[in-house]
Amino acid sequence: MNESYPEPQRSGLPAAIGAYLIWGFLPLYLILVRTVPPFEFVGWRIIWTVPLCLVIVAVRKQGSQLKRALADRRSVLILTASAFLIGVNWLVYIWAIQSGHIYAASLGYYINPLLNVLLGTLLLREKLSRLQWFAVAVAATGVGLLLGGALTTLWISLALASSFGIYGLLRKQVDVGALPGLTIESVLLVLPAAGIAWWYAQSPAGSSFGQDPELSLAIVLGGVLTAVPLLLFAIAARRMNYSTLGFIQFLAPTIVFLLGLSVFQEELKLVQLGCFVLIWTACALFVWDMWSRRERG
Repeated sequence: MNESYPEPQRSGLPAAIGAYLIWGFLPLYLILVRTVPPFEFVGWRIIWTVPLCLVIVAVRKQGSQLKRALADRRSVLILTASAFLIGVNWLVYIWAIQSGHIYAASLGYYINPLLNVLLGTLLLREKLSRLQWFAVAVAATGVGLLLGGALTTLWISLALASSFGIYGLLRKQVDVGALPGLTIESVLLVLPAAGIAWWYAQSPAGSSFGQDPELSLAIVLGGVLTAVPLLLFAIAARRMNYSTLGFIQFLAPTIVFLLGLSVFQEELKLVQLGCFVLIWTACALFVWDMWSRRERG
């Protein structure tokens, strides 16, 4: 490992843990807005994320960084792609939770570390030990089990893993601060989001926002729960080894899995349980190898 890595990893770890804890408990929040159609809710998430980001930018006096990023054509193009990917990720996740596919959503974020490892090794030339490669193989075997017994929901898991994995990789490539980058992504999505909100407002059922004070407040809260963990993740992604960051994320899907068992009481298929066991084993192997290497170092 490069001698310059330890300090960035320590500074990025709290941000990573904070982001994944918030994402892990997010299904509990989605119970509050379960009557809002997924497309409409994604629109409102984006709309309420924009002002929050702009306020934080103003408070932290990062307006000059925002302008500099907007003046860089390459950064804007990459952030446009990352904005699209995170929008897709939000939509699939919300639909999955509202449709009762809690385990499929959880598996998606267990698969994500596997994809992060592959992206980190193939594109960023990060190195893995033999034990870490074995962990990847075990995780891949777990995913393969789903082809035999949970094929109808496998697309949910793969869509979540791929969209967020590539999103994180793109954000790591952009030379822009975490908050300015998130602000630009939100601004790029706000016009489509406003169009979605307007379309639902013109429908016979009307807009979900403004009809009930409690529901409206819950929708506004979506902006906070969108901006804060994404900001923390962006900070962690820029400061940590990408493969290591990917395996820290097992916190979130573990929480989601436990919520599926306890709160949502979704039936757990045998093939899903087998997949979980293999991926848990892979995570344990990877984390054990990572910490043992640090102790020896």
